[in-house]
Amino acid sequence: MSSKTRTILIGTSDFAEKIFSHLKEVRLPSIEIIGVVTAVDKPVGRKQVLAQSPVKAWAKKNGLPILQPENINNSESIEQIKNLKPNLIILTAYGQIISKDLLDIPARGIINIHPSLLPKYRGASPIQTAILNGDQETGVTVMLMDEKMDHGEIISNSQFVVSPGLAKAKPRAGNKPDYQELSDKLADLGADLLLKTLPDYLSGGIKPVAQNHSQATFTKIIKKEDGQIDW
Repeated sequence: MSSKTRTILIGTSDFAEKIFSHLKEVRLPSIEIIGVVTAVDKPVGRKQVLAQSPVKAWAKKNGLPILQPENINNSESIEQIKNLKPNLIILTAYGQIISKDLLDIPARGIINIHPSLLPKYRGASPIQTAILNGDQETGVTVMLMDEKMDHGEIISNSQFVVSPGLAKAKPRAGNKPDYQELSDKLADLGADLLLKTLPDYLSGGIKPVAQNHSQATFTKIIKKEDGQIDW
């Protein structure tokens, strides 16, 4: 019997692609990637040309099986994922809420890489919120997902100093980094943390710890009008 952990990756954005790419390149002996779930192709630009997600492009390049459900929580999608027989799911920057039916499939749970130091900045826009608030320190958290948003037990986390170094090369008002700069840095940090964490978690060497929910803060979905400048 194989000692490898059958693993499905779920994600959509550049942030997720960067983490998954690191994971595959390192080839942890305990991990076998058996499939990738990502968002459906969407029209972009003025011409509304269908575009695939960064995670889909990466999965195709690496010859990995791809699922693109409109709704990951419907019965058909749940059955497709069950049929792959995953022991573990790793999820980050996907874009859909995960149901209990899906959470219950892998015996080792669903691990999420979240770009904040939970319980701070739960929700959809932790990186943007850290920038808007002028935070000098943020980080990433590897956590076990539960039915509530960014509420699960923490496996590990790592801090990251945002300023002054990150924004020095491109001075801006308030010396703040832009989203892509900070996202790339946190994706690299998240990938490193995941690679260090997974072997110990799978061997039982790490015991996940409950968050202090009384200290939780929440972010909102960033909309176009949030970029409006008050002259």
